[in-house]
Amino acid sequence: MIAGRTILCFASGYDAPPTGKHHIMHLLAKRNRVLWVNYHASRRPGICRADVLRIAGRLRGVLAGLARARENLHVLTPLVLPLPRSNLARRLNLALLSGRIHSALSEIGDGPLQIWSFCPDVSYLLGRFRAEKIVYYCVDDFASFNGYDRAQVLRDEAELCRRADLVVASSAALYKSKRALNERTVLVPHGVDFDHFAAAASGKLGAPPDVSAVCRPRIGFFGLIREWVDMDLVAAVARRRPIWQFIFIGDAAVDLSAFRELRNVHFLGRKDYSLLPQYCRQLDAAIIPFKVNELTIAVNPIKLREYLAAGLGVVSTPLPEVAAYRKLVEIADGPEQFEAAIERVLQAKDELRRKRMERMRQESWPVRLRQICECLMSTSRPGVT
Repeated sequence: MIAGRTILCFASGYDAPPTGKHHIMHLLAKRNRVLWVNYHASRRPGICRADVLRIAGRLRGVLAGLARARENLHVLTPLVLPLPRSNLARRLNLALLSGRIHSALSEIGDGPLQIWSFCPDVSYLLGRFRAEKIVYYCVDDFASFNGYDRAQVLRDEAELCRRADLVVASSAALYKSKRALNERTVLVPHGVDFDHFAAAASGKLGAPPDVSAVCRPRIGFFGLIREWVDMDLVAAVARRRPIWQFIFIGDAAVDLSAFRELRNVHFLGRKDYSLLPQYCRQLDAAIIPFKVNELTIAVNPIKLREYLAAGLGVVSTPLPEVAAYRKLVEIADGPEQFEAAIERVLQAKDELRRKRMERMRQESWPVRLRQICECLMSTSRPGVT
């Protein structure tokens, strides 16, 4: 495992709900110093309430300066111009970022430097830092996100891949595309915070009042409710089965007006990560109703493993990365199939719960990080011990 290093991490949203980048950096911080740079220059913001709130949050982070988030992990939110198409903005960002990051690195301590980026467009910064290793950890098809300049992202990402000592891809589709740019690309699927979610199988957890008041059966979803979630599919199934109660946990940035007439669909808003096992315990099934398109074909949903670690039966649309779990997951396309699959999950035997959990025990984040570190240590440039 990597130890005694200073990890310069480029990633967005440290204050957002935990994802793979949080779990990986938190583990690395146990034996290294980590500087997480909240990098928000990949997408030009729009004129909408969500973007205004995000900008306000970033400005608060800028004013807060270097913050200690946990032992050996500091967070820096530098001032950057989110204008990815502008060469002038990029030159200004280079000046703004490099000095501020060097200053922060000097504050948190010494140690051989490694750069780990979860952002596709930071290659222009790499020359300002003497790093023994550069890792590009790719978890999404960024060029397919709404609001991103596709051509610019692809150019920037290709340059970052070529300069990286190791490219980590979380799905087969991402692996295929990045391997063409760098032969030192490895496929490492997402892990799971197993102990955290396995606690849902314990009878010791309390029942949150906003879900315990809802009748059973309860079919749940947690995560961002964005354009890639097929809410039309959910509405169709909810109409077909009015006694089923659909529980959605997470921030919504899509039009939900169609659900005003559906009393069996409940939007509970965002919940703290620490509370998710309590909500999982109150569910009878979980769903991943993603649209299947260019963006989601590359997605390896972390929530799949979190549901399974909690022992929940899962119904998903036919995403390629979910197909590997066919023995544990029901895969369905369209309202009729999705309804039938949920019915099968609700009637499944308890013994399947144990099988789901045992499979996830082998896919924890520490297991995934060890795989990545072994690959990184085998790359040609020396320095990792």
